[in-house]
Amino acid sequence: MSTLTKAEDTQAPKAGTPFLSVQDLRVRFRTEDGVVKAVNDLSFELEAGRTLGIVGESGSGKSVSNLAVMGLHNPRNTTVEGSVKLEGQELLGLPQRELEKLRGNKMAMIFQDSLAALSPYYTVGRQIAEPFMKHTGANKKEGRARAIEMLDKVGIPQPDKRVDSYPHQFSGGMRQRAMIAMALVCNPKLIIADEPTTALDVTVQAQIVDLLKDLQQEFGTSIVFITHDLGVIREIADDVLVMYAGRAVERGTMREVLKTPQHPYGWGLLSSIPRINASVDVPLAPIPGTPPSLLNPPSGCAFNPRCEYRELVTGDRCRTDRPALELANGHLSACHLTGAQKQSILTEQILPRLSS
Repeated sequence: MSTLTKAEDTQAPKAGTPFLSVQDLRVRFRTEDGVVKAVNDLSFELEAGRTLGIVGESGSGKSVSNLAVMGLHNPRNTTVEGSVKLEGQELLGLPQRELEKLRGNKMAMIFQDSLAALSPYYTVGRQIAEPFMKHTGANKKEGRARAIEMLDKVGIPQPDKRVDSYPHQFSGGMRQRAMIAMALVCNPKLIIADEPTTALDVTVQAQIVDLLKDLQQEFGTSIVFITHDLGVIREIADDVLVMYAGRAVERGTMREVLKTPQHPYGWGLLSSIPRINASVDVPLAPIPGTPPSLLNPPSGCAFNPRCEYRELVTGDRCRTDRPALELANGHLSACHLTGAQKQSILTEQILPRLSS
């Protein structure tokens, strides 16, 4: 069975309480090879009506942590510990029946693979209407009308006809819009968008981002937007959380994290982005090495085997001491480099590289 923290008594949120608060979240998967430490002591907060962008390479813990927020991990092989509070209500440890009342109604998730997330056996309209009928008690006629309304709201042409189409009859962009319609059908206060633009071309990506921003403005929804695309983050996020090896390594406003990053991993992510004005002869600058195994993560800073600046740190701290997430030059980062060293590297090496 899954080991979950006991749910605290539900209380009304106090003034100034974050809309979503995740504290010391830990997620472990039991496998034949051992225990995968997928998320480790992760903490973040999201204010009402704002968008938090979570970025990092595949396997960094982005999706795993937010599936834990939704309570969607298989309890037979997963251990989830820590605290997840939505409007002051503790979610970890809630009975499944109580979580089902919240999912789709108060919080919803847009999955990365819309074709896999939508059932091929039912029409798109039926799948959008189902959570609306479940949570509101509406009948089939009212559910169908609501599905048509939501398809129209997300920009599906001829929604009164397409409501009876099956997922395979929609294009990738249309399926993603249908997923957004399904997530928003009950006007939830929290949307978790798990790489919703990854498989789409740049034009459709921009349309989906604009759609989410418009719907957020209309409904006042809080959004957690998971992606590896920093260009998308620049367009949609208010705040950014950078994850590596299941931990937060940098956190701040979008402008702080993208304009003045304070962690070598953030420098590597930004440096690896192709520049539209760069010469075709200039090679990309990928981060060397590969992400660590979360079965046996390295001691100390998990990024140290790939970090080109670890020798600047006195002694062997990068290999032996795990850095805490601390304030550095305006926002939080987990790195043993001093603030002066970071500023010097950023000014003399990273920013010139990004502007070239």
